[in-house]
Amino acid sequence: MPGILSKALTHPDATAILEPGASHTYGYLYQASLSLAGRLLDGRSDLSCARVAFLIPPGFGYVRTQWAIWLAGGIAVPVSLSHPLPAIVQLLEDTAAHTIVTARVFLPLLQETAERMDIRLLTEEDEVGMDGDITLPEVEDDRAALILYTSGTTSRPKGVVLTHANLGAQMDMLIDAWGWTSEDHILCVLPLHHVHGIVNVVGCALRAGARLEFLPSFTPAGVIDAFLRGSVNLFMAVPTIYHKLISHLDALPEGERQALRHCMSRFRLMVCGSAALPVTVMDRWEKLSSQRLLERYGMTEIGMALSNPLHGERRAGTVGMPLPGVQIRLVDEQLTDVAAGEPGEILVKGPNVFREYWCRPDATAGAFTEGGWFRTGDLAVVEEGYYRILGRLSTDIIKTGGYKVSALEIEEVMRMHPGVRDCAVASLPDEEWGELIVAAVVADEALDTDALDGWLRERLPRYKLPRRYLAVRELPRNAMGKVVKADVRALF
Repeated sequence: MPGILSKALTHPDATAILEPGASHTYGYLYQASLSLAGRLLDGRSDLSCARVAFLIPPGFGYVRTQWAIWLAGGIAVPVSLSHPLPAIVQLLEDTAAHTIVTARVFLPLLQETAERMDIRLLTEEDEVGMDGDITLPEVEDDRAALILYTSGTTSRPKGVVLTHANLGAQMDMLIDAWGWTSEDHILCVLPLHHVHGIVNVVGCALRAGARLEFLPSFTPAGVIDAFLRGSVNLFMAVPTIYHKLISHLDALPEGERQALRHCMSRFRLMVCGSAALPVTVMDRWEKLSSQRLLERYGMTEIGMALSNPLHGERRAGTVGMPLPGVQIRLVDEQLTDVAAGEPGEILVKGPNVFREYWCRPDATAGAFTEGGWFRTGDLAVVEEGYYRILGRLSTDIIKTGGYKVSALEIEEVMRMHPGVRDCAVASLPDEEWGELIVAAVVADEALDTDALDGWLRERLPRYKLPRRYLAVRELPRNAMGKVVKADVRALF
């Protein structure tokens, strides 16, 4: 049995999953997964790392399918619910998927494609059998467990291969660092084709023996209603979700806001990640909820690597310190360690780091330095022991007029302007400057760019000032709420 599932079986009668109208114990979850694993095996002794894609809405069926794939010895390949059919086909082709498991609602979308590609198509929503004669394969910790695709914001998405050992290490370090126990109850509102939802929420909750509650879809009102029921004590989300919750709370009568503040003040922990958390959002959320958000840093290839502390100062604008078992270095362009206080690219090493990019040996080789250090492509600086992310080397570090400028730093200052609701700083090629700094701005009213520029001149050196501004209704984002800088540049 895969190691990441074994701890859950020590309390079969405890509640594992809650969803609208249903509650499922750990014992039932395992039995349901075992039944589906038998259908996946279909008389074979082991799937032997065959890729099994699955398109299942968040909930019991999603977890059941994920566990069944692992029990049968396969590699799980989650498919985003927002993917159009051509993107799904590309994923199936890239992984050479053996089977796709789906919910009945998606059968019309997938049936013809599965037949044309000769891929076995199964539905998850079948009656749970109680067959105790299913023989499961031995699944070693170093066997591949999961293929997740990078966001593709800077290059073509790559399939990240994570082993059972990688996933176990990622979950254990977060359970330790964030104090998970079987008494916890977390609400999941995140998409489940990304490490944030799969590992930080679903994986950690079930490995710790906690209760995992799903909403059919995210709405601010639905989240608030779940909070008010009083049993949820953990919440993890992206900055976009916190921003939407703030807007919802701001529109409520004062009495309701106070009741919600009292409710949320009893939470054990609230976490934010997957995109940079604006300090303004962090401060506003703390006023509304009494919760100081814990910001952390991670990516598909490494899970989480840095985190603000559970106990201690959670410093705004930073992602904290290395998690237990994770080694971090900051290096220059020659891969030499930088001096204290100097910015450098983050290198990561540890049991959490992925094994390889699927069928892309050149990309895998290029991602690691001598000694097995993974190159994240992110620039950071250490300030009084806390790491502050300066941005992606490829998209957020702008080389203009001989200077290297962090787009994230400019964005943070711009958000302090009372008329700026949100913004994204990018660059355009320019003969004179090399790269020209530009800013897309979401403003409350008609944007007076001259006034904004004058305000910024009092707070930033001239070489960090945007040369062009563009008022937009909203910023282009991916499924995790991360701004897509290539799409921002296209706006200009």
